[in-house]
Amino acid sequence: MATVYDLSARDITGKDVPLADYRNKVLLIVNTASKCGFTPQYEGLETLHHDLSPRGLAVLGFPCNQFGQQEPGDAAEIASFCKLSYDVSFPLFAKVDVNGPAAHPLFNWLTEAARGVLGSRAIKWNFTKFLVDREGRVVERFAPTTTPQAIRPRIEALL
Repeated sequence: MATVYDLSARDITGKDVPLADYRNKVLLIVNTASKCGFTPQYEGLETLHHDLSPRGLAVLGFPCNQFGQQEPGDAAEIASFCKLSYDVSFPLFAKVDVNGPAAHPLFNWLTEAARGVLGSRAIKWNFTKFLVDREGRVVERFAPTTTPQAIRPRIEALL
C-alpha cells in the first residue's frame, strides 16, 4: 500500500468513508478517548480544524478504548460528548483498535510508516497523532503529550 488514500474507515455513523475523499489535504489522524487526561486536546484539535481546514487541513478523530478503557461509550455517546463538551466539528470515525490483531488497517499502515520510540510500532496511549502530507504519505508521528498547538507549525509548513 502506497498511501493513506488506499484505505477506508467507517465514520461515527457507520458509513464507509474512502480516505481518498481527503486526497490533496494535509491530514492529522488522532486516536482519541473521552475519559483521558489528554481529552482536553479535543479543544486544540478543533482549533486547528477551524483555523486551518480552509487551507486544506483535515483532522480525523478515531476513538479507541484500548488504553485504560477510557472510551467506553458507543458511537452516539462519543459523538454527543465531543459535540457538547468541545463543539467538535471535525470528522469522527467509528471506535477502532490501534494495536494488536484487531487493529484497524489504517493504524497498521500508520505505525509501520512512522514508528515510535526505539522503532516501536505500538501506540502507547490515547491522542497519538500522525501527520500525513497532501500526497497521502506519513510525515511524522507525535506522542500523546505533544499538544495540537505544538504541531501547528509543522502543519502550516505542509499547507
